[in-house]
Amino acid sequence: MSIDRVVSPASRAIEIVGGDLTESSLKRYLAGIPGVDAVGLEARAADLGSRSIKTTSKAWALDRIISLIDLTTLEGADTPGKVRSLVAKGLTPDAADPSCPRVAAVCVYGDMVPSAVEALGAFHGDAVEGGINVAAVATAFPSGRASLPVKLADTADAVAAGADEIDMVIDRGAFLSGRYGQVFDEIVAVKEACRRADGSYAHLKVILETGELNTYDNVRRASWLAILAGGDFIKTSTGKVAPAATLPVTVLMLEVVRDWYRLTGEQIGVKPAGGIRASKDAIKYVVAVAETAGEQWLQPHLFRFGASSLLNDVLLQRQKLASGHYSGADYVTID
Repeated sequence: MSIDRVVSPASRAIEIVGGDLTESSLKRYLAGIPGVDAVGLEARAADLGSRSIKTTSKAWALDRIISLIDLTTLEGADTPGKVRSLVAKGLTPDAADPSCPRVAAVCVYGDMVPSAVEALGAFHGDAVEGGINVAAVATAFPSGRASLPVKLADTADAVAAGADEIDMVIDRGAFLSGRYGQVFDEIVAVKEACRRADGSYAHLKVILETGELNTYDNVRRASWLAILAGGDFIKTSTGKVAPAATLPVTVLMLEVVRDWYRLTGEQIGVKPAGGIRASKDAIKYVVAVAETAGEQWLQPHLFRFGASSLLNDVLLQRQKLASGHYSGADYVTID
């Protein structure tokens, strides 16, 4: 790739980077982002993770966590029946308690989108309006190792099938090789592939796969790059690579969206995914969101948990608060 090749246009990137948006200007901009104080970041995350939440605040946090979950199944053995079960659980997480909120979305592979849409029926819609969105992973998830035409077709097929949100993976090899323009171009192109026939767009979540980016500095640069290219969310991980979501990395990404908001007035979402299984850990993330980006980020269009097993633990904790004693695992469904 020529260093002076003009990359795909994006008005906000041109405004922020300044002048002509070229590979070299993009590199200069990202290189100028201040480095991360790793010790300070980890100390702040540890402090946020040590906060104690009790009684009514805990009850509020548990309900909010449920409303922020992307209930996920991303296995090769997924079937339409499993997706229908997942949707049923997302709609009614606790059959014994109708006050329990619904999840924000169900997240599936692209070919499972029609099954999810059909299972949701009239409840297919925005969480703010009482519905549940359908999110689909795309762009050769989880590796991202495919040609751009394949990635775009993958995305367009999922959107045409009814996906409200697309979770794409960046080309980590290109990013780590310093080919920032290539990564930028792909995000811009995938965003355009999210365009529906009526001119609206499915929301785009850009997965950085932070466990493969090696350094906090890389995570910060990749976060800015994804936002500049048009991502509506930045997401930590596919859940297929260790380490997946961590509190320090999520705090760092929250700092990026906070700084972007201060710079532009535009709110970008954050989604930690992979490895968050216990309600006590999810509460740490809720605290981190409130104290880093602000409480206004604690809503489905700005923060999500990518999870499969987290919901059950939150439900058990919720039942414990209501009854005063712990329920057994058979008091929640397996799916």
